[in-house]
Amino acid sequence: MPNLNLLGFDWHYLIAPGAILIVAFLLGISLNRFVNRRIAEHLESDGYDLKSVFFRAVQGIPLFFCVVAGLYWIVNTVNIPPSLQKIFSYILFTVNIYSVTRVASRTISGMITLHMERGGDDKLPKTSLLNNITTIVIYSMGVIVVLQYYGISIAPIITAMGVGGMAVALGLKDTLASIASGIFIIVSKPFRIDDFIQLSSGEQGRVTDITWRYTTIQSIAGNVIVIPNQNLSNTVLTNYNLPQRDITIKIPVGVAYDSDLKKVERITLEVAKKVMTDAVETSAIPPKVLFHTFADSSINFDVLLHSTRFDNQFTLKHEFIKELTERYRQEGIEIPFPIRTIVSC
Repeated sequence: MPNLNLLGFDWHYLIAPGAILIVAFLLGISLNRFVNRRIAEHLESDGYDLKSVFFRAVQGIPLFFCVVAGLYWIVNTVNIPPSLQKIFSYILFTVNIYSVTRVASRTISGMITLHMERGGDDKLPKTSLLNNITTIVIYSMGVIVVLQYYGISIAPIITAMGVGGMAVALGLKDTLASIASGIFIIVSKPFRIDDFIQLSSGEQGRVTDITWRYTTIQSIAGNVIVIPNQNLSNTVLTNYNLPQRDITIKIPVGVAYDSDLKKVERITLEVAKKVMTDAVETSAIPPKVLFHTFADSSINFDVLLHSTRFDNQFTLKHEFIKELTERYRQEGIEIPFPIRTIVSC
């Protein structure tokens, strides 16, 4: 039997803690692999569902949790000074509560996201503001649990926060107003993420996110426009995606007086349907042709195209005008231009 007593230290004391730590580490790795395998299986078969939310929430946590639990067990079984043991217990308990709180935050955020995706037309928009509020509330509950474990009364802390909060509120009244406006926008839903809106001040674009202080929209040119939530809640805006996700695109056209209007209507609708079919995210509403004016040199009408995205209107107009001009030339339909006869005396 070899002598394990080196430099006056009995190495037998490390056998049990080492074994506990190794078992905890191996158990954590096994649980991590199980969770990752279940996530892959659900994504292939069921897609994003409640089970996927749970497995995504605990992803990476089992190894961390098992190692910390093993250390917590070691601290409470190894003969160390009580004061040091209490400090280690506090630290490990805090870390464990953090891991549990992290899982709870991920789970609830995932359930909210799942509800949004399955909510149909009445679903709340998925925004960073909503996720941040959820995360802060859950982590605050974790802090309260830790403070109670330490034996710290939270009543004086809440009182101090209430007094200090009044001073902070006065200094950050604009920021708090923007936060409240952001919550109001999320709940009242005047627009949602990916909706195309236009403000009374002229800015227009697709909504990309609603954050603590501002809402970001992406313009047709691709630039990002940042608008404070407080200003957005007090302005007049047009939502081109409500009450239904459809944009009507009106294109004026004129043909010569000797044209066969029935043929003109048929050819125009054929071209319009082809352009709408070839477009990305087209609408199911069919195009229309509406004659409306006997002009000086032409019979004028409007062609109504439809799209589910506001920023598609320019591409649709571009393609329709090209296709219609070519088809009219093939069919012998004349698009007249104004003629003025000048009589000199």
